Amino acid sequence: MATDLKKYETGIGPDISDGDNDDLSDQRIYLLLSDAEHRLRERPGLLYAKHTHGAQSAPLLAIPQINPGDVPQPYINSTGEVARIDSPQLLTLQGKDLADSPRPVEDSVRVKEKLKKEKKATAGPEWFDLPRTNLTPQLKRDLQLLRLRSVLDPKRHYKKDASNRAQFPEFSQVGTIVEGSTEFFSARIPNKQRKNTFVDDVLAGEKSTGYFKRKYSDVQSSKTSGKKEFYRKLKERRSRVGKKR
Repeated sequence: MATDLKKYETGIGPDISDGDNDDLSDQRIYLLLSDAEHRLRERPGLLYAKHTHGAQSAPLLAIPQINPGDVPQPYINSTGEVARIDSPQLLTLQGKDLADSPRPVEDSVRVKEKLKKEKKATAGPEWFDLPRTNLTPQLKRDLQLLRLRSVLDPKRHYKKDASNRAQFPEFSQVGTIVEGSTEFFSARIPNKQRKNTFVDDVLAGEKSTGYFKRKYSDVQSSKTSGKKEFYRKLKERRSRVGKKR
């Protein structure tokens, strides 16, 4: 058999390329498999898996060798027939500290209420996370004046608020308007004329225009006009004329 294999390797053996392939004997099949195995072994870096065919063995699959790199060590080590666990790899130092520390006990009802309050602290991302309104006395007066802004300036008209709207907003934030560099100087308010609150601004405007005082006088004069007032004034004039005589 070795002689036939040597002849086959040197090309002296019988030619099977143009013969009947169905008439291959076991010896011829063995020669072919041995030749393939010999050629595969000449390639470096390959592993061979063999299968057993009767008393003979032939290569089944060529597996390339791959460098696995740094592989984590298993936490189970075998000592003979006994498997032992490497306990430091099972639990980290942080997990060990948490396991040794006592677990805090919290009331589920209070936790839910706390989460609910935190959720309602802002208006949500759709409204730019506006904070809940901190209704101070100063802010309350400013909001009331803002609702009555149509009375402050008679030459400017505003849309009326809905009757079912809340008097004070649930979420709000107070800001300061900063003039840009592109605005003309005449459009800006000088610092001396700036006021801290709406109330101060309204009082300063009343001093310069006198609109509310004049409006109050017109209302009072319309209310006091009539027969009784005319008769009272007539009696006063007669009494003054009688005293002069």
